[in-house]
Amino acid sequence: MFKKLFGLDKKTKSGEELPKADGKDTLLSPVNGEIVPLSEVPDPTFSKQMMGDGIAVMPTDGHIVAPVHGEVIQVFPTKHAVGLKTVNGIEILIHIGIETVALQGEGFKAFVKEGSKVAPGDKLIEFDIDVVKEKAESLITPIIITNGEAVESMEKYENQAAKAGETAVMMLTSK
Repeated sequence: MFKKLFGLDKKTKSGEELPKADGKDTLLSPVNGEIVPLSEVPDPTFSKQMMGDGIAVMPTDGHIVAPVHGEVIQVFPTKHAVGLKTVNGIEILIHIGIETVALQGEGFKAFVKEGSKVAPGDKLIEFDIDVVKEKAESLITPIIITNGEAVESMEKYENQAAKAGETAVMMLTSK
């Protein structure tokens, strides 16, 4: 009972304990594809870092997985984006495609909800890549750090192929 009361029952979907906060987060790619700089995203909200810094991935399939140990803090009603908070308090937005909110959830399926504890590789969202290619402005998927003030340093690993849940895309050190 005390564990639940004080939030000490932090287990992932797969039942693993979340690691202790140590100030460092290695973000793995949430999707298979090619890692590109944010400047290549065809939307100034992302390319000009209005929401925060990060990277983007051009997906080769429709499977989004957790890039870190943490907690789901938001699943958008249209399921085109998910927000996570790492064990070190860094907030991450994974935004699938550009102008995908207009699809009103068509082709998207969420496997987590707000409050879900996740580990790298846990399934978050699946989407129909063909629907997004056909109906959205772009398939490119920004991964944004939305609370940059909490980040001491950020190292990005761009311009490489990425395997979901395995390839490091960023190394973050929290303040």
